[in-house]
Amino acid sequence: MSLTLTRRRTAAAVLTAALLAPLAACSGDDTGKGADGSPASGSASAAPRANLTVLAAASLTDVFKTAGAAYEKAHPGTKLTFSFAGSQELVAQVSQGSPADVLVTADTKSMDKVRADTGTPAIIAKNRLVIVTGEGNPFEVDDLKDLADTKLKVVLAAPEVPAGKYSEQILDEQGITVKPVSQEPNVRAVLSKVELGEADAGLVYKTDAESAKDKVDAVEIPDDRNAIAQYPAATVEGSKNAEAAAAFVAWLSSPEGQKILQDAGFQKP
Repeated sequence: MSLTLTRRRTAAAVLTAALLAPLAACSGDDTGKGADGSPASGSASAAPRANLTVLAAASLTDVFKTAGAAYEKAHPGTKLTFSFAGSQELVAQVSQGSPADVLVTADTKSMDKVRADTGTPAIIAKNRLVIVTGEGNPFEVDDLKDLADTKLKVVLAAPEVPAGKYSEQILDEQGITVKPVSQEPNVRAVLSKVELGEADAGLVYKTDAESAKDKVDAVEIPDDRNAIAQYPAATVEGSKNAEAAAAFVAWLSSPEGQKILQDAGFQKP
């Protein structure tokens, strides 16, 4: 074989190897793993891909939409579907076996009711109550005791709702009797009544008032007369996406998840 032919074949082999190398690096499957099953370098996320259904307390409506968009962007292939309602409704759904992957309530007592149906919960955030009034605070409400004025149309969350329990707690502790014109199934319904002018005042979470700050005014309640709401998150037993659900719950406590929650006004866990 001539020296010239040998050199040509060697060059061709080198060129072929160079062309195939990038293809081999991309030959892993679409789960972010390489061909040998190990995590692919530079993959967007180690979390498995899945369509997750998240049952979340109504007061998380705005922040979870933001958090969901951020999570999906960081975890291509994962889709989050949220269902927002009062914690008591969400707990009933889990107890009845409704398909879900993650549960986040606005109090620990609600989560405790489905302890056998969930994984170990983690507190992801805290919140506190404020008095919410119409824009400009036309009735000059500046203290909890003002809510006892019978001329004032006050709306509260129902007693079985976490926000309703917290409201009842702080009013009882101050010896204040309030006769609400209605008791709503979740805290967002309370906010809506005040926004629409159907009520003069109500008790909601600080983050709810912040979400509607161009439509309502918020009156702070001193810490020593307030209640702290805790938000536990847990995976739902029987989820077909257990690993992906656990990854999302863990992410809520991560620096990125916490920043989104705290930017929305939630307190650190």
